[in-house]
Amino acid sequence: MEYLTLNHYLLTGAILFALGVIGFATRRNLIVMFLCTEMMFQGVAVTLVAFSKYHGNLDGQSFVIFVLTIAAAEAALALGLVVYLFRRKQTLDAEAWSAMKG
Repeated sequence: MEYLTLNHYLLTGAILFALGVIGFATRRNLIVMFLCTEMMFQGVAVTLVAFSKYHGNLDGQSFVIFVLTIAAAEAALALGLVVYLFRRKQTLDAEAWSAMKG
């Protein structure tokens, strides 16, 4: 019987983070960019919990609570901003917001 090791968890966290970075860099839809940011947060959270379990202390797990709290606050602000931006230009394409008016 094979057990999960630290490497399995670190690989999972790295894959989540990498997929989030790739998605954020390649997509122009604001909602998809927001979801990719959340996926990066989850990859970091998996890594923090894995290191916490590996070292036998609760520091990483308690830090994940703070990361998730910040992610929730970021989600509320980002969704409010996305709704506001959609009402202004009727699109969620990030390219529409790249040019600033003076």
